[in-house]
Amino acid sequence: MSANSSSTAAALALIADDMSAMDAVIARRLQSEVPLVAQVSQYIIAAGGKRLRPALVLLMCGALDYRGAQRFNLAAVVEFIHTATLLHDDVVDESTLRRGRSTANEIFGNPASVLVGDFLYSRAFQMMVEVGDMRIMQTLAEATNVIAEGEVLQLMNMHDAGLTEAGYLRVIRSKTAKLFEASARLAALLAQSSPAVEQHCAEYGQALGTAFQVIDDVLDYDGEVLEMGKNLGDDLREGKVTLPLIIAMQRGTQAERATIQQAIETGGTGQMAQVINIVQKTGALRATRDAAAAEALRALNALQNLPQNPYSHALEKLASQLLARRS
Repeated sequence: MSANSSSTAAALALIADDMSAMDAVIARRLQSEVPLVAQVSQYIIAAGGKRLRPALVLLMCGALDYRGAQRFNLAAVVEFIHTATLLHDDVVDESTLRRGRSTANEIFGNPASVLVGDFLYSRAFQMMVEVGDMRIMQTLAEATNVIAEGEVLQLMNMHDAGLTEAGYLRVIRSKTAKLFEASARLAALLAQSSPAVEQHCAEYGQALGTAFQVIDDVLDYDGEVLEMGKNLGDDLREGKVTLPLIIAMQRGTQAERATIQQAIETGGTGQMAQVINIVQKTGALRATRDAAAAEALRALNALQNLPQNPYSHALEKLASQLLARRS
């Protein structure tokens, strides 16, 4: 385990019992009379991962001193929504590896993955309705809709070498950061915080989610398969235009731009070594990490407006440690 992973684990140790309580909710609500539903759901949830989104719900609840049992239910709802997006993402992207093991679509097939993803979405909506709070339902319904829009935007941008930085940010703020933002906002709603505190929570979540995705995009050109738990170059193969490529094309020579453009338009991983060399040579990775650092700083600034306690300090660690993330 890297030093960064150890530090993250220490930050999350505060909510170990809360995460266990959430796991109990997940196990109970995954039950279905259709065996394949439970089988596929349990396969992907058992894959683990950082589970940052439900952890964000629980840590922010701690920071705002909310101790009600609904925090476990909403953390589970967030995890169900995220898991559903992963199932659908892997089908759309034709991915074969996630978190170091075969994707659900690779094991069970595309139809099962899509349909079980639908089950998780609908189960999440059943659970959020049970909370009986219109603001909470609005927050999660909006987030789910924006995530879907982000997925469609990303699909439209595939193999488009002309994508701008603004277009890229629009996709990741929708596709990734929106659920982080909603997770943090849910805690404020549960705690019945003031509108100002709710906004600070939401800003923290959005900034954290944006930084997380930007760093993830760096690692596709600056990571190791064993660290990443996915195939390096997957983004390029899928025609995804991410910030390292956008910056490299801005800074590169005409020939280097042409090389990257061709790789994007054809999904040419055969040019992966050349693309990585150009991305590194132009300083695009450093510039992308700087962009993530700016988002992490925005998250840290938002936290200064919240109560200072062990939970908010753990949230500070999560933001600051993103900058050293290797997987």
